[in-house]
This record gives sequence, C-alpha cells and structure tokens, in this order.
Amino acid sequence: MARENLNDLLAFLAVARERSFTKAAAKLGVSQSALSHTIRGLESRLGIRLLTRTTRSVAPTPAGERLLATVGPRFDEIDEELAALSELRDKPAGTIRITTDEHAASSILQPKLTQLLSEYPDIKVEVVIDFGLTDIVAQQYDVGIRLGDQVAKDMIAVRIAPDMRMAVVGAPAYFAKRSRPKAPQDLTDHNCINLRLPTHGGLYAWEFEKSGHELNVRVEGQLVFNGTNQMLNAALAGCGLAYVPEDLARPHIAAGQLKQVLKDWCPTFPGYHLYYPSRRQSSRALAVLIDALRFRAGPSAQRHR
Repeated sequence: MARENLNDLLAFLAVARERSFTKAAAKLGVSQSALSHTIRGLESRLGIRLLTRTTRSVAPTPAGERLLATVGPRFDEIDEELAALSELRDKPAGTIRITTDEHAASSILQPKLTQLLSEYPDIKVEVVIDFGLTDIVAQQYDVGIRLGDQVAKDMIAVRIAPDMRMAVVGAPAYFAKRSRPKAPQDLTDHNCINLRLPTHGGLYAWEFEKSGHELNVRVEGQLVFNGTNQMLNAALAGCGLAYVPEDLARPHIAAGQLKQVLKDWCPTFPGYHLYYPSRRQSSRALAVLIDALRFRAGPSAQRHR
C-alpha cells in the first residue's frame, strides 16, 4: 500500500472503534460523505468489505476485525512514541484520560487536581465516571482508579488512598418509623437504596463481615441509583438505608443528619489505587500526576504478579 494511503487506514480505525461514521467524522474533522468515500476507496483497493453498515449501526466484518486487531495497536504505539518525544520539552504536557468511580473522583481526584493543574498549565485531564471495571487498554485510557482488589494482576498499581470502610446509614426521620437493624439479615425488613453495577448488570449485594464470618445481603427497596452521591442524598431525605463509603457519610453523621447502624459488621476494603499497563511508557505528565496522587502514609507502589 502506498504511503499516502496510511490516512485511509486511520480513517478505518476511527470508524471501527467509534462504531459510527458520525462520531468518527467529528473526531477526524472531516465530513461524513468524505469519510464514507475514503472507506469505500480503501475497501475497493483491498478487494474486501471491512465494515458492515445498517441504518442504525456500523460494525467491522471479520476482515475488518482482523485489520483492527493487527494494525490498530501499531498506530497506537506510534502515537505513544511521538507523545513520549513531545514530553522531552521543559514542562510536562499532554492529555491524561482517567476512568474512575464517582467517590474517588470527588474525594481524591478533585482536591489534588486543583493544585496540580494550577502548577502545570500544559497538562489536561479528562475524567470519565464509570462504576464498571473498564478495560483501560481497549478503551484507550491512560490510567484507571479502582479499589485495590479490583485491579488486574498484570497492571502496575500505585496506592493513592488509605483502606476504605463502608457504612450503613439512614436519616433520623427514617428511624422514627423503623427499628434499627441489629444484624445484616434484618435489612430484609427495611427499605434499602440499591446500587446498580454495569459490569455485572445487576444490583450490588451489600457486603458484611464479623469475626471472620462473611455475609452478602441482597437488599430490597424503592430506589436504585448508579452513583453513591445520589444514594447518600436519598438517605439524607429519609428515603431509606444506604450502604456508602464511611468517609462520605461521616460529616452528616457528625451533624446528626444521619445515623449509622451495623457498624461492627461493616468491612474495610483495600483503598483506591491508580493503575496502568506495565508495557506502557509513562509520560512526564503521567509521572507528575502519579506523584501528586501517591498515598504517602502507606505502600507507595506495587506490581501485581
């Protein structure tokens, strides 16, 4: 293939990854008609159909999937090397894409990013909130942030927070009408606020532990959310019991707006870790971010094996 046709491969990669001519055209800064013409020309020269098009979707054919799997990573490696060269400038620069959950974003990222971005104006950060266990390589994120026991073993992980404890809380108005649960099994008689997890497509089972005895309880209630802040707000409004990170509820407990129950049953989880692929070369911008987020009082970093 002639060198001038490399742009056609980049156009195909954009469409195949976005699964949309509209999104790919916007990303490439070209018109949809021009992009469609480019793809047709590429398919004509190769003599094989690369994309299956319907009125609602676009998907790679088996040949397109093979081309995406073989050519895509090579272009990504070129982009990473060019980005690494750009980092040889005096100041760290570039965009860092992060996937994390809502709690980590508000309690850890936001406070640290405020100072970091002020000190390094050439660094840009894109934060995507997602409770799912995102494949950061496939989705082209630079790093992910999740609890320590959720990080894949082939990733480099850096602790950025202490261990996290959970809490079951409800408003005084709620307990004015309901007795306090004394054991996790009592939650079946309560109106509980559920959390939906996209990774498993179901509702999160509340986890408890006491004296080595572990217990998961699938609770019932009138409300289901996909974010902890919404669950907390519903609990504050007296809508039911919520199972949330203790540090999120602590100010409201101290102010008397929430009451904590089953405290001796609530477990502690490994704290948040920032993680990234071991084969990826760390840019100066990413190195600065990691140093800013690193949890100083605990283990600084570990390679999962």
